[in-house]
Amino acid sequence: MTPRRFGPGIELLQALGADAFFAPEPASDAELERLHDPAYIEAVRRHGLWPGELPVSHGIGPGDDPAFAGMHEAGATVAGGSLAAMRAILEGSVGHAFHPGGGLHHALRDRASGFCIYNDVGLAVALARDAGERVLYIDLDVHHGDGVQDLFWDDPAVLTVSIHESGHFLFPG
Repeated sequence: MTPRRFGPGIELLQALGADAFFAPEPASDAELERLHDPAYIEAVRRHGLWPGELPVSHGIGPGDDPAFAGMHEAGATVAGGSLAAMRAILEGSVGHAFHPGGGLHHALRDRASGFCIYNDVGLAVALARDAGERVLYIDLDVHHGDGVQDLFWDDPAVLTVSIHESGHFLFPG
């Protein structure tokens, strides 16, 4: 999650006429706790302070979700971007929004998964739902949007649809 990764995409959006850009504030613990377990948030924070020195927990460790310095801050900033985008839509200041760093749809309530720390997509969906909206979430990633589906499985106000790879080529999540 480095800023230079997004430079070419942002330059293209500007060339195409996108007119509003902003740097998001990190999501607060209270915002993250809307979907994530407080013990998990604390584990992410600890792993980010001592990367690689703590035992594997909450899906954080070798593999898809290794600990790294500033892990909580990076994840909270991504989540903050998706929350800010959804707030702008709900307030009517924009008709649609795009978050180039978002889409971390594998994170679960109490664990990291598939390179995803906090489920920014789920947090934005929950914000819309809590504002009284019924939400249709369509996931077009090559991998199954399993984290979002799991978070809203029993929620009658949210329908999740995932169109993803079969698993014969890439592991679908």
